[in-house]
Amino acid sequence: MSDVALNAVPSTLPQHNLNDDFIVQRASERDLPEILAIYNQSIAGKQATANLVPVTCEERADWFDEHLNSATRPIYVVRSVTETTESGEQAESSSIVAWGSFSDLYARMAYHISTEISIYLHEGHQGKGLGSLLTRWMLTQASSLGIQNIIALIFAHNQPSLGLFRKLDFEQWGYMPKVCDMEGFMADVVMLGKAVKED
Repeated sequence: MSDVALNAVPSTLPQHNLNDDFIVQRASERDLPEILAIYNQSIAGKQATANLVPVTCEERADWFDEHLNSATRPIYVVRSVTETTESGEQAESSSIVAWGSFSDLYARMAYHISTEISIYLHEGHQGKGLGSLLTRWMLTQASSLGIQNIIALIFAHNQPSLGLFRKLDFEQWGYMPKVCDMEGFMADVVMLGKAVKED
């Protein structure tokens, strides 16, 4: 993959079929409110994020713009397929049911080959295999983004997420005890990692 290709943000946002029910594509400028609505749903459960209060679009605007303008650190959104047109093309619902992102593990340049993966599902779509579907698809995209290592930082008490990533052959690369004050308990964080094979 050339530096030119890695630095080029797609001008169009092609859709990819995850299966007959869901499509995935890079996030667009209009998607931040729905992305944050799903993210904010996860805060109360204290399993998926160290944020303790809901975040606003204004607070996350810089984070979102950084991803939109990055060729190698995208946010992907998943939408439900609601119908098929006469030409056979799939049409999607207007609402986002899940999203995932690749983010810098650290901002320093030498870490560019490694990234953190995050996955969030709308509460109405949890426990149905969509998280696995999206994660597997994102793993297929990593090599084309110049990613060689994918890291998932997961609370030790978040057994569903730990189970998902371990099923996808992520291994434990680190363990950080009591690093998060969750206002009621101290949370450990597990670092799971996977080396990505080049295409």
